[in-house]
Amino acid sequence: MDDRTPQSTLPPLGTSSDETGPASARLDPTLLGRVDGIVAAQTAALFGLQQRDGEWCFELEADATIPAEYILLEHFLDEIDEPLEQDLARYLRRIQGSHGGWPLFHEGDLNISASVKAYYALKLAGDDIEAPHMRRAREAILARGGAARANVFTRMALALFEQVPWRAVPVMPVEIMILPKWFPFHLDKVAYWSRTVIAPLLVLMAKRPRARNPKRVHIRELFVTPPEAERHYLVNPTGKWIGEAFLWLDRVLRLVEPHFPAAMRKRAIQRAVDFIVPRLNGDDGLGAIFPAMANAVMAFDTLGYPKDHPHRAIAMASVRKLLVKNEREGYCQPCLSPIWDTGLAWHALMEAGAGGTDPKFDKTVDWLLERQILDVRGDWTSRRPDVRPGGWAFQYRNAHYPDVDDTAVVGMALARSGRAATDPRIQAALDRATEWLIGMQSKNGGWGAFDADNTHYYLNHIPFADHGALLDPPTEDVTARVLSYLAQIGHGRDHPAVARAIDYLKREQQPDGSWFGRWGTNYIYGTWSVLCALNIVGEDMQAPYIRRAVAWLKSRQREDGGWGEDGATYWQERRAEAKESTPSQTAWAALALMATGDVEDPAVRRGVDYLLAAPREGARWTEPWFTAVGFPRVFYLRYHGYAAYFPLWALARYGNLLRANERTVKWGM
Repeated sequence: MDDRTPQSTLPPLGTSSDETGPASARLDPTLLGRVDGIVAAQTAALFGLQQRDGEWCFELEADATIPAEYILLEHFLDEIDEPLEQDLARYLRRIQGSHGGWPLFHEGDLNISASVKAYYALKLAGDDIEAPHMRRAREAILARGGAARANVFTRMALALFEQVPWRAVPVMPVEIMILPKWFPFHLDKVAYWSRTVIAPLLVLMAKRPRARNPKRVHIRELFVTPPEAERHYLVNPTGKWIGEAFLWLDRVLRLVEPHFPAAMRKRAIQRAVDFIVPRLNGDDGLGAIFPAMANAVMAFDTLGYPKDHPHRAIAMASVRKLLVKNEREGYCQPCLSPIWDTGLAWHALMEAGAGGTDPKFDKTVDWLLERQILDVRGDWTSRRPDVRPGGWAFQYRNAHYPDVDDTAVVGMALARSGRAATDPRIQAALDRATEWLIGMQSKNGGWGAFDADNTHYYLNHIPFADHGALLDPPTEDVTARVLSYLAQIGHGRDHPAVARAIDYLKREQQPDGSWFGRWGTNYIYGTWSVLCALNIVGEDMQAPYIRRAVAWLKSRQREDGGWGEDGATYWQERRAEAKESTPSQTAWAALALMATGDVEDPAVRRGVDYLLAAPREGARWTEPWFTAVGFPRVFYLRYHGYAAYFPLWALARYGNLLRANERTVKWGM
């Protein structure tokens, strides 16, 4: 099978490509019949979720923080939708942990920041503090030091509601907006999500508005020491000497900031507005992420923009677009994931036998091509001013912030479809995507998600960075995806970008053989991503370093045949933790082993048996676990689509490879 041959040209499930060849002797008709039936059913179900314009978009769920912040936003503005508030409150009550607080992911430990926000939101929504769930939450929060121990963003929200003094948050002067690029702190030096969150936040920190809080709700009962008497709000995020130096600098800034010239402050606030407005992004919102959108709404309100002002109105519309409601409850998503979902769903369906040129994908292609970013020179140009745009974003629209990972996934799907031979639009799109991706490679050979060389690690030591998510450095999983794309379109190991990427991945391998997963949980995700890339680029799958990765994957298989990995694995001392097998992580592990040529290994068969037996509902396997990450140790994600397309993908590939004479995966994912 040629590298350019679509996977769908393999023989249909249930037949052998050569009934007299070596493959037929190893076929298990009973097993393959079960695989056939589930693949056919799940393919039909997944097609059934295709939206009118040809895309797929599944729900994207985070922790209690986002719906809680939505309630706080309405009370900040005194624009309270009571029925919606009760929907959100029911959701918050349901996801409360058995420990009394709220975790960052399903069945995770109590997180003090999420718990404080959830408690405050429920109290704002009218919950009696002596109700059993509120009493349990309060006791759990106080036992862990109280609300004063929450992170910077939580304390910022509390300062806006006058629950803590402003000295509870680090000094971040709005004059940051007018600093020269050579200055140690500049917006260009932090990640895109930090940029879009910080710009409106600086306005709030300069103006120090008071939330309207029409019901005058407080949470003094969550403090061990009265908030005005607390003297230990700020912490050294990393414990290093440089963190102590930044704490000293914070004290100096606190003394001098009141003396900054008024004219300079006015100019800096205007510079913040000038940053925000061009990036409002219609009803997809600033940065297309909830925290930035909500901060923009509050900033416009603070600056006196009326409700019907176009900027404030569209910012609020973008926040409301993230709401999900059903007959029982509602929650607010952190963002939307249509391009990511569409690219991955298309890959899974092609693996399952739907031809890339199937008319069902005609609208998908048009929808994706229309969303390629070709004419907006986003923030990434700060590091790569001479590179032309050509990527895709993660959300419906986010032109200033195309995503390297999404671009590679969409590019691989378009290339795999086989449509480029007859549709010049696709080849043109791939050419621009390739140019942009190669241009975004960092100096160390890896790729970050949104920026090149976003590696100003000293900024992780500033007090504001206690959330640990300020930067966007190169990571193994994103690098692997780009490497897969470049190899799939024909770039060999002698290509400079490919060679540097391979070297980067070899350097980043963990001592136990695995690779870290920045955007998916965790080492299973990273190892799957890298092994698929190394396979398609032509690395020897029997090389010792690859066999170490295979051995690690097999060692992590659970008794039920599946694989699972907990969000707690982002803490080094808990890196082996797993509570339960999950369909999506099992699919990644099985796909990784198949990429190394181990399709007939008993470990793969046990993983397949797990997927065949795991419960399903509609297009999705049942999976309450969070298997993705926004920011390790801080913010976790549950992609509802992962339990739909990844298990289907793995089962379909298993059947395809068993029937093929050659047990080699020819695709980058």
